Amino acid sequence: MTNQDNYCVIMGGGIGSRFWPFSRKTLPKQFLDFFGTGRSLLQQTFDRFQKVIPTENIFIVTNAMYADLVKEQLLEVSENQILLEPARRNTAPCIAWASYHIRALNPNANIVVAPSDHLILKEDEFLAAIEKGLDFVSRSEKLLTLGIKPNRPETGYGYIQIDEPAGGNFYKVKTFTEKPELELAKVFVESGEFYWNSGLFMWNVNTIIKASEDLLPELASKLAPGKDIYATDKEKAFIEENFPACPNVSIDFGIMEKADNVYVSLGDFGWSDLGTWGSLYDLSERDPEGNVTLKCHSLIYNSKDNMVVLPKGKLAVIDGLEGFLIAESDNVLLICRKDEEHAIRKYVNDAQMQLGDDFI
Repeated sequence: MTNQDNYCVIMGGGIGSRFWPFSRKTLPKQFLDFFGTGRSLLQQTFDRFQKVIPTENIFIVTNAMYADLVKEQLLEVSENQILLEPARRNTAPCIAWASYHIRALNPNANIVVAPSDHLILKEDEFLAAIEKGLDFVSRSEKLLTLGIKPNRPETGYGYIQIDEPAGGNFYKVKTFTEKPELELAKVFVESGEFYWNSGLFMWNVNTIIKASEDLLPELASKLAPGKDIYATDKEKAFIEENFPACPNVSIDFGIMEKADNVYVSLGDFGWSDLGTWGSLYDLSERDPEGNVTLKCHSLIYNSKDNMVVLPKGKLAVIDGLEGFLIAESDNVLLICRKDEEHAIRKYVNDAQMQLGDDFI
């Protein structure tokens, strides 16, 4: 295996509705700079993988409506490295398309697949695990995911139960469990057998294509090339015709939970899936009363465990609140219980149905 055989697919087509009202349909969270670093989550993800993957081997898969945003934020990539989905069809079709495209370029490719919205605090350890994982899948027909050592009984993540060791910190996967209830999450953490499912994957291109064709034949029937169309001028028309007809299925449900050659590499990289306001609160600096203020100014009295996020230059004066999220962006002000953020998707749907697209 050489470095030139290593590829990265960054998935960046989601809407990020759980971060509403900051994350909008026209400017979702992966294009936002939450921490004031000057780099968006997508840019940080690209920067991270560019250290171990050749720049020309990094591909961004995103919705067609975000083409200009990707080009603006990632000046280093060519148009050929941006794969534009004509419709939203979840992660399995996204990964299948990227895999067929990359195989046409390099039939020996090893691929790491990553969401565009993760935070990694221990980057050196993370990148070492990526390089080790790519070497692992280059030498065996295995599907590999990264498992994160849990530090709390989190109900917002999926869990991986490990089976027998395969050497070198790799383990065969015994079971996958979607987001569990709190009591079950506590049992998982106490057992020592369960790790968070990071949503980061590695495999050889031929291994993932075989798994897709074996386990998701309906998907393969839409995207498998009957002739050499990938990485040619015929690909765009082929995808525009076939991609919208693909089943809406995740890679976890469609392949990882069904395949018998799934392995996990264990690590602790200071990883966080920035999927919710709660995850951002956990990562942010708090005052002595547990209040978090981002972007704006605040004066807080008789209040604790709140999160205040307003546009830069604004002042929030809070008195007598406990456990609230106060977030304003453009034409929307959201005030809700911080521990009920699962309802945000309902708010988004109601706003769209009752008031139209201007507020989403």
